[in-house]
Amino acid sequence: LTVLQISTVHVYLTYPFVLSWSLLEAMSAGCLVVSSRTPPVEEVMRDGENGRLVDFFDVEALADRVATALATNNEAASHKIRTAARQTAIERYDAQTVTLPAYLNLLRSLL
Repeated sequence: LTVLQISTVHVYLTYPFVLSWSLLEAMSAGCLVVSSRTPPVEEVMRDGENGRLVDFFDVEALADRVATALATNNEAASHKIRTAARQTAIERYDAQTVTLPAYLNLLRSLL
């Protein structure tokens, strides 16, 4: 997590349809994430709100988004996206307050 916390940008490219812990970890660390636009990722990220999305096959758009993220690292817009990414991770995926209680409730409902 330390590497993610000091990173300017986290590039998350996945194809065809995968959502992994690395994306959620980067968001929870407050990284500005540039990710491929796939349905699982779009369930978590909104372009320009809590991350940046690009088409997986659009190399120019990817390069542009990463270059912009690097160039605007300390600007207010970048800070706002990073803060929103962290907030999304906490509100929707925090182990103590969200995922563990939901998992335990699921198990209880099966008994």
